[in-house]
Amino acid sequence: MNYWAFLILPLLVFTTPIFGQTSSDELSNSSEYVLEIDDHVYSISYVVTADIIAMEIDPESRSLLIGLDNTFDSQFFIGLEHELINAQNNEFIILVDGEEVDYEMISDSDSSTFEFFVPIGSEEVEIIGTNVIPEFPVGAIFGFVVMISVIMIFAKVKAPFFKL
Repeated sequence: MNYWAFLILPLLVFTTPIFGQTSSDELSNSSEYVLEIDDHVYSISYVVTADIIAMEIDPESRSLLIGLDNTFDSQFFIGLEHELINAQNNEFIILVDGEEVDYEMISDSDSSTFEFFVPIGSEEVEIIGTNVIPEFPVGAIFGFVVMISVIMIFAKVKAPFFKL
């Protein structure tokens, strides 16, 4: 056996970067995107080899949309508060350019951190949950319907106290 192999092999093992790091370790060296929704500000930490163009909540599809540019093959790490986006049983769907991808997730009581792969040239990531902010509350819809009904009834009856 070659003598040099015994010298070089340990160097390769101990100097090779470890790719199986945890998501929380990766987010310690992250960038931050500030997303403003109504009067609330969300600071979203992420790591990806790409430029983030924009992030936006889509209430209809209950998802977070992320626009990318200058994307290279890389792992995408992103931390999201449960208040911003959440899913029953932590069953999210992540799409990269419309294709579903596998992901790893670490979750605690306040937030979830996702890790998934984005290939070179990717332009859009969509993280789909079951709840997103802003949700229009059902109570507000019911109150609005009652208010409109009362106005319509008074307009038809022409209540005497409205006469001038």
